[in-house]
Amino acid sequence: MTRPTARVLTLLELLQSGGVRTLADLAERLGVDARTVRRYVQHLVDLDIPVESVRGRYGGYRLARGHRLPPLMFGDDEAVAVLLGLTGRSGTAAQTAAAKLRRVLPARLDALHDTLESTSPSTEAPDGAILLPLAAAVRDHQPVRLDERTFFPYGVVVHRGRWYVTGFDPAAGERRSFRLDRITGVRALPGSFDPPPAGYDAAESLLIGFATAGYRHEVRLRVRATPAQLRTRLPASLAVIRSTDGPWLHIDMRVESLDWVPAVLASLDRPFVIEHPPELRTLVAGLATRLAGYAAGDDSAAG
Repeated sequence: MTRPTARVLTLLELLQSGGVRTLADLAERLGVDARTVRRYVQHLVDLDIPVESVRGRYGGYRLARGHRLPPLMFGDDEAVAVLLGLTGRSGTAAQTAAAKLRRVLPARLDALHDTLESTSPSTEAPDGAILLPLAAAVRDHQPVRLDERTFFPYGVVVHRGRWYVTGFDPAAGERRSFRLDRITGVRALPGSFDPPPAGYDAAESLLIGFATAGYRHEVRLRVRATPAQLRTRLPASLAVIRSTDGPWLHIDMRVESLDWVPAVLASLDRPFVIEHPPELRTLVAGLATRLAGYAAGDDSAAG
């Protein structure tokens, strides 16, 4: 897990500032309880960092006098976990710690830091042997072999806790995305490929791919609303929103089942027109009838 690792590093940063830090102060600064602080201190001790316990009314923890942080040696997976634990965190301590780590971590970690995009936090990093070569290939516009497939990687994206690589599949002649946990091997190939078009957004491309995947039903709507009003119920991974000259927006979705769509449309509380499919109109009308019955206290509507 990356968050505990980042907190241990933050604890070390706090102790390096000098003096005795009370248990209550450390717990508040780290956002954890006292027991967790003690566990983090033990982690530092296990790394041969001499943290002293100071007893008494104003006691707490401090680093031993004359202590200097020794060079840190990380494997690829450990380095990825540490870097991700600090990426995007606010606060001076986290930012300075990240800067220090980038100076001592392997240079190949810079590619990950420079190319990673995220739609949501990740709780766990994928295999470094897969992630790091892909990040380097994205940065250098270098083709790779994904298992048995040649691929031009455009970006690495974290979405809902899963990791993906987006890019162009020359054999299929189209853009595609693959989950990193389903890739068993990555090998850099000679040469280079043309970078994606200017303004290409790997995260946006991934979400559009989800919204337009080949599910059973194609849904087309017009809704009188703003994009901000719609995105609270129709995220980019579910729906493609197209603007018009007027107040109506065009919505395209691909879904495996229509059963849940009427409730989502009702939750928008905005005027809408169903263009396709006709059976969705029937489902929406049925939901409207049931809701009217519930509002009127009709026991038969409640089943």
